[in-house]
Amino acid sequence: MIRQVIKIDEEKCNGCGLCVNACHEGAIGLVHGKARLMRDDYCDGLGDCLPSCPTGAISFEQREAADYDEAAVLRAKAEKAAKEQKMQEKAMAGGCPGSRMMQFDRSFLPAQDKDKKTEQAVSELRQWPVQIKLVPVKAPYFEGADLLVAADCTAYAYASFHQDFIRGRVTLVGCPKLDDIDYSEKLTEILRQNDIRNVVVVRMEVPCCGGLENAVKTALQNCGKMIPWQVKVIATDGTILA
Repeated sequence: MIRQVIKIDEEKCNGCGLCVNACHEGAIGLVHGKARLMRDDYCDGLGDCLPSCPTGAISFEQREAADYDEAAVLRAKAEKAAKEQKMQEKAMAGGCPGSRMMQFDRSFLPAQDKDKKTEQAVSELRQWPVQIKLVPVKAPYFEGADLLVAADCTAYAYASFHQDFIRGRVTLVGCPKLDDIDYSEKLTEILRQNDIRNVVVVRMEVPCCGGLENAVKTALQNCGKMIPWQVKVIATDGTILA
């Protein structure tokens, strides 16, 4: 039948993935770093994704398309939820306690006034593990996440690390000098296999920390997606340089 569905201009698409998150029906996916309408029957034609697109790449068109199948959408949502639940239960059921996957609900925490001193600081950590070598490649907490990739020393050097960097983000930490490994391959798979919205890298000013920044940069280049990212540099005296 002829009906209204969305149309995505891949030339305008920057691969940010915001439309994927905005589409409650799961009709949109990222393919080789570009948004794509994956199934006509998952698109209800209402266009909730349009306002989310920063480049104006999404519009409506009238064309031959399969009817919107609400039952299929609901089944797909249920299957995805069940898969994620099973994956989480499996990760939490056994294995080394240090690498067993856990999530922490911080939604009840009130927003803190940075200008006021509190009697006791509250952890903003949302998941475990946090070490890049230990974290699973695929995890429920990665879906739709803002990702923080931080050098080990930054949390010690910068006093308000939890409030300014960990809050609202999934946290990964590592030290390329002490671990003596290249993180880029694992980070590539984390970015490729999960719906990461953006990445913030926090590193120290020392040269060895450049290895962490380069690993993230390589992963972003190799994951097949366009994911916004930024780098924050902490001085050894605890101030932010950039």
